[in-house]
Amino acid sequence: MPWTVDAQLALTATEAVAAIQSGRLSATDYAATLLARAAALSSLNALTVIDLDGALAAARRIDALPASEKARLPLAGLPIVVKDNIHTAGLQTSAGTPALESFVPQTNAPSVQRLVDAGAIVLGKSNMHELAFGITSTNLAPHAGPVRNPYDPSLIPGGSSGGTAAAIAARIVPAGLGTDTGGSTRIPAALTGTVGFRPSVGNGGAERRYHDPLAVVPISHTRDTVGPMARTVADIALLDGVITGAGALPALTLNGLRIGLPAPLWEGLERQVEDVARAALKRLEAAGVALVPLAMSELEDLNAMVGGPIAIHEPREDVLAWLVANDAPVRTVADMAARIASPDVRAIYDAVLDDALGARYDAALNLWRPRLQQYIAATFADEHLDALLFPTTRLAAVPIDELNGSSTVSIDGSAPIDTMDAFLRNTDPASTSGIPGLSLAAGMTASGLPVGLELDGPLGEDRRLLAIGVAFERLLGVLPAPVL
Repeated sequence: MPWTVDAQLALTATEAVAAIQSGRLSATDYAATLLARAAALSSLNALTVIDLDGALAAARRIDALPASEKARLPLAGLPIVVKDNIHTAGLQTSAGTPALESFVPQTNAPSVQRLVDAGAIVLGKSNMHELAFGITSTNLAPHAGPVRNPYDPSLIPGGSSGGTAAAIAARIVPAGLGTDTGGSTRIPAALTGTVGFRPSVGNGGAERRYHDPLAVVPISHTRDTVGPMARTVADIALLDGVITGAGALPALTLNGLRIGLPAPLWEGLERQVEDVARAALKRLEAAGVALVPLAMSELEDLNAMVGGPIAIHEPREDVLAWLVANDAPVRTVADMAARIASPDVRAIYDAVLDDALGARYDAALNLWRPRLQQYIAATFADEHLDALLFPTTRLAAVPIDELNGSSTVSIDGSAPIDTMDAFLRNTDPASTSGIPGLSLAAGMTASGLPVGLELDGPLGEDRRLLAIGVAFERLLGVLPAPVL
């Protein structure tokens, strides 16, 4: 029986792969359906490049495989999108900025290549906040434009991986890749009702879960990582397993889990976000989850000593190293910065070029970051916690600012605060400390906007964190598709 378009669009990544592996669904038909969806929803600005010919050719190759070989491919025929700062062979990788519009890598980033080797098909490149330095994905570069939230196109989808999140929420693809420096997979996941994962980074050595050296337009080698995004936690686990070679998730149940609630990350929330998050807590507690209140009074102060100095100082060397190693169209950070289109990103790069926080960098990296890491690790150990839990963002999606890219927001009529600071507050500690973080859907506000809950786990416990996420999602459910 032929698949209807609606049935194909509803497939999760795991379901789509199973259907293609079994021969019940043609990879070519599925790719064609999603390519048509992408064209029909181009006004969302979720994608910067659509590889129609390449995607269909790859799908035909999957369909031509013997059934036994197709069944062995973990991602057989799965269409994905890849954030526009991650290298993709033969496809533009501009990081959303004019100076890199003509840059086309010759090879895939290792994380992309592992997915492709497993049978995934790159449908195209996803739009993003310019140079990944923002959380709205309001890109003002002429070739990109602002990404729009599928649940309300007048609102931001979050960022900087907003294009990947919007494409997944809009059913253009079931999964994709983003990057995360301060919250850039998790914030857009929260605002679009999808799932975003930041894998362990630790101190960047053996603790780093994903390894993509010089294959992602960088901000900070200490904080940057590629991360998978999808509509379900099971789909995140599928992609993570392919990228890392990890086995099945550990078995666990909700009953008996000890989940910490860091008080600073539950304060100052928008009322509609807090209502949804607290309702989710009641359901979790009723299912046997032990919710452990945590003061964590030092968390915000320690994090403040680490995050900014690293993120503002490291681009000077990291971006330059990437430009030189990849024979980029511009050869200096200053030349690239001179062509930045978005005022908010230009202001950040002014601080980068001035090395405005350089005097604080060594202490941030070598004194305060270890203290933050020790503080978080001790909290997990002393309280015998399986994870920390809190709203991914303090507020739901806000209107797009097409003049500045990002300016200020007000939470329930409070004094205006910087938009990036408001949305980064809860996601940043995982980024600065290098632990894994997962955002999944908690529910929707009365006005129909998604709300996300974030689970952070101990360093290196990524697969167990994903297993907890699967159990949470089984209880809380997934969100209905946006009406488009």
